[in-house]
Amino acid sequence: MTRPGLPKLIATDLDGTLVRSDDTVSAYTHGVLDRVRAAGIPVVGATGRGPRLTELTRNDIRAADFLVLAGGGRVVDQSDPAGPVVLRDVRLPADVLARLLTDLEAEVGPLTVMVEALDHHDAPLWGDYHPSWPYQDRFEARTRAECLAGDVIKAFVRTADHHVDDLLATARRIVPPQVATLTQAGLGFVEICPPATDKATGLTVVAQTLGVDPADVLVFGDMPNDLPMFEWAGWARVAVANAHPMVRAAADEVTLRNDDDGVAVYLDRLLSR
Repeated sequence: MTRPGLPKLIATDLDGTLVRSDDTVSAYTHGVLDRVRAAGIPVVGATGRGPRLTELTRNDIRAADFLVLAGGGRVVDQSDPAGPVVLRDVRLPADVLARLLTDLEAEVGPLTVMVEALDHHDAPLWGDYHPSWPYQDRFEARTRAECLAGDVIKAFVRTADHHVDDLLATARRIVPPQVATLTQAGLGFVEICPPATDKATGLTVVAQTLGVDPADVLVFGDMPNDLPMFEWAGWARVAVANAHPMVRAAADEVTLRNDDDGVAVYLDRLLSR
């Protein structure tokens, strides 16, 4: 850590970064994040989780002043004493998603498709059942037509014949960025979000609200959906040791694994120096 002083804003991914493999966040990590806030540094939880998982997200990062949800599609200010304020809420039009899926299936064959359409607490995803999806209790089988009946927060797609990174590369070649933002978050599915929607654009909303320059922001992550905020933030980009190779390559520094409280260890050292 060579930068002088402290960052003015800290943002961290959750799953695979702050949250351990057993889906818990240690008391040590919660304590360090409380110390960050006590030092006057706002904390942001930046996650691919949709707004239907807001309560789970708040529990995992209790110190967060802001939440960047759905990979940047929903931004919530939690610091208002009157209650949470939604600063950003964007969706992908159903007709755009339908055309996109048609174009992609013409190239790679049939896709398993799920959509995140609902934002109430613990709402299910809709779509095609796939045994690899890790959250079976929050899933409801629906036809493609039902999934495309309205605008969605994001969609998830996979095919048995492509590794997720290969499918992502193919999808990015076929789908222009002005149509949709494509990424992957380690779940084995390519994620399809509205255009100009990623963790960097979500964090931009937070930074502008606070009057913070991206050059003064420290971020932590582990998967390709964290790369936009790595490119955006300037104070330091830190990968956990278990991060995707692309994220490790983009990082300024690598901390310990998520299971070893890597984010908290880094921040503890930062606050103590």
